[in-house]
Amino acid sequence: MKKTSIFAAVASAALLATAVTGMAEAQNWQAAPTYGNVSLTTGFQPDPYRVNVLSGGQINASNSIGGSCRGFIANAPDFDLYFTAGSNLPLVISVSSNADTTLVIRAPNGLWYCDDDSGQGLNPSVRFNTPMSGLYDIWVGTYGNASNQAAQINISELYSQ
Repeated sequence: MKKTSIFAAVASAALLATAVTGMAEAQNWQAAPTYGNVSLTTGFQPDPYRVNVLSGGQINASNSIGGSCRGFIANAPDFDLYFTAGSNLPLVISVSSNADTTLVIRAPNGLWYCDDDSGQGLNPSVRFNTPMSGLYDIWVGTYGNASNQAAQINISELYSQ
């Protein structure tokens, strides 16, 4: 592999969450989400859209999904976002919590996107610069152990965190 290819791959990973192509063995992305779902179309209000959840679960994401996925998550998604893209705005999905949380997202293209600390403090954030229309399955994990912690999912086109 050329040095420029390696550098580009490392730079991309630093700016965006990592996409994982492997199939998650333990996550049932087709299961009913624990905290509900929402359908949003680009330009949605209020922005950010927020939903309160409890992070965590019994499944270690690094074992079940692999790649850069971290934290302990549940089998079923915590929340489902049905998104209709249509502008040049990004889609940012992030978590706010006093605990160390992680984020796992199965995007409409079937790829898994994971993040640990790209948001403020120990909070995760995944930014889709060119978002796809379709279903985003969202899991909020707890880093380091399977405990459940209060957290809030933030969905935005205007805010980077």
